[in-house]
Amino acid sequence: MNLVRGGRSPINAKIKPLVGGLISGIVLGLFLKLIQSITRLKVYTLLLNVDYIPILKDLKLSEVVEFGLHMVISIGLAIVLNFYIIKKGLGKVAIHRFVIRVSLIVGLLLYPTTFLSERTPPITSGYAFLFWMAGHWIYGFVLGRVLSYKEGERS
Repeated sequence: MNLVRGGRSPINAKIKPLVGGLISGIVLGLFLKLIQSITRLKVYTLLLNVDYIPILKDLKLSEVVEFGLHMVISIGLAIVLNFYIIKKGLGKVAIHRFVIRVSLIVGLLLYPTTFLSERTPPITSGYAFLFWMAGHWIYGFVLGRVLSYKEGERS
């Protein structure tokens, strides 16, 4: 029984970006890890790469810690996007389009960091770029689905 006016639970509204960031971040990581294991293209390595971050580049971080950093960024992005979505009052379709666009822009902005490490794919690798962008599209699709979810609606 929902006692909150408008049929929305404030708890679910606050947890939604956390859940969305977790799920979409994990899906992106698993997709790129699978692609890297099949193709040997270092797209998962690029996702976790911190070689260009001043303090972190000097530390020897485990894959688990690097993935944790990725998840913090994913959750942070989901919170920011959800705040914008609420502020603008976007509808379901607009949320999907907006989140996918932002995710693709993030992918485009991050791909050039491959210049900053020897461990990542070469900037000229078209296949690495396509898989990287496909992963970010999937991330946006999943996050958009979660952020557009309304309690009581069927998808």
